[in-house]
Amino acid sequence: MSSALFVALVLPVLAGAHSYVWWRMVRATTSPGSWWRRAGTALIVLLALLLVAAPPGERALPAPLATAVGWPGFTWMAGLLYLTLALLVGEAVRPLLMRVRRRSGGDTAPAARSTASEAVGEHPYGTGSASGPDVPAPASADGLAASRRMFVSRVVAVAAGAAATAAVGYGAYTALGPPRVRHIVVPLARLGPQAHGFRIALISDIHLNVLVGRSRTRQLVDLLNGTEPDLVALVGDLVEDADVAVQGRAAEPLADLRAPHGAYYVTGNHEFYSGAEQWVRFVSGLGLRPLRNERVALPGFDLAGVEDASGADHDDGPDYEAALGGRDRERAVVLLAHQPAQVTEAARYGVDLQLSGHTHGGQLWPFTRLASLVEPNVAGLSRYRDTLLYVSRGTGFWGPPVRLDADPDITVVELASPRA
Repeated sequence: MSSALFVALVLPVLAGAHSYVWWRMVRATTSPGSWWRRAGTALIVLLALLLVAAPPGERALPAPLATAVGWPGFTWMAGLLYLTLALLVGEAVRPLLMRVRRRSGGDTAPAARSTASEAVGEHPYGTGSASGPDVPAPASADGLAASRRMFVSRVVAVAAGAAATAAVGYGAYTALGPPRVRHIVVPLARLGPQAHGFRIALISDIHLNVLVGRSRTRQLVDLLNGTEPDLVALVGDLVEDADVAVQGRAAEPLADLRAPHGAYYVTGNHEFYSGAEQWVRFVSGLGLRPLRNERVALPGFDLAGVEDASGADHDDGPDYEAALGGRDRERAVVLLAHQPAQVTEAARYGVDLQLSGHTHGGQLWPFTRLASLVEPNVAGLSRYRDTLLYVSRGTGFWGPPVRLDADPDITVVELASPRA
C-alpha cells in the first residue's frame, strides 16, 4: 500500500477506532484529572504509535528494534479490533444495565444517608441540624445519574477488555502453535494408475518475519517430513516483506525437506514485494525447485507452476501458455499457483487440480466469514468449471500474530485414479 493511500484511508479509521476505545475505556470510567485517566490516555497513545510504526519498522529498523516494536504493535492490531467489537456489543447492553442498576437501588445509598442525617438533626437529643455542616447534602439527580453511568461504563469496559484479551490470547496460541495436518483424497479422472495414492504435502504462507524465524521453519519442516509425502509443494509467501540478507537464515531449514520426488516452490505476492529474484535463487540453493511458468512430468501426471499474479506489476507475471500449453491432454495436470483467483485461467487450460494459498482462511474472525464476499474460494476444496481447486489456510500470519476461526494447516493431498 502506498504511503498516500495509507494516510488517506487507513489512518482515519485507526484514529477513529482509538478515539472510540479511549472514550469508552478511559474517559467514561475515570474522573477528570485523575491519575488513572492520565495513565490510560498515555497507554492508548503509545499503542497507537506502536501499531502505526510496526509495519514500516519491519524493513526500516534494525532487527532487534523491529522485533521489540513489532510484538506490541502487531498484537495491538488484533487487540484494537476485538476491543472495538466488544465495546460495540456493550453499547447494545448498556441501556439494560442502566435499568438494572436503577431498579436495584445500588445508587440510592447517598439519598438514604442524607434522609437519615436529617432525621438525626431533628431529634431533640441530636447535636446537629438538618442544614448544619455535620450533615451530608442530599445527592442530586444529576449526581446519581453520573454515578450510575460510570458504574455501568466500568462494568462494560471490564467485560470488553476481558473478552478482547481472551480472543487475542487464544488467537495467538493458535497462530504460534503447530499447524494442523489435514488429509484429503482428490480423485482425478485422467490420473495415471501409477500415481494412485501419490501424496503431495501442501504448505503455503509461512510469512517469515520479525516475529517468527528459524525455529518456526524447523517445526514446519519436521511436520512436513513426518507426513512422509511423495512431493512437497510450497505455494508462495515464504516471507513477509524482507530481503534474503534479513530472513535467509530463518528459511535455511527448508534444505532438510525429504520427499522422493522433491520439493517445489512458486512465488507469492510477498516475494514480489521483497524482490522475487533473490528468493528464487535462495530457495534453489536450498534444494527446492522453483516452477516459474513451467511444468515437469511425474509418474502418472504433470506438475506445473506459474508466477503469482502480482508479478505482472514487475514484468514477471504468470504465463499460462508457457506452463500449460502444448501438453498431452490425456495426462492429468496439477497446477501450483499462489492465489485462488488464478483458477479462472487454469480452467481455460484444462487443469485438473490447482493448489493455492494466499487467503489465510481469512485469518481473523469476522473476516473469516466476510472474506467469501471478495474471494469465493477462501479455504478447502471447491470446483470451478471442470477444475478442482484446493486452498490451504497457510501456516503463518500477516500483521497480528493471531489467528481466530482459521487454524493454520499443512495439507496432505492424496491423488486417486479411477483406473487403479
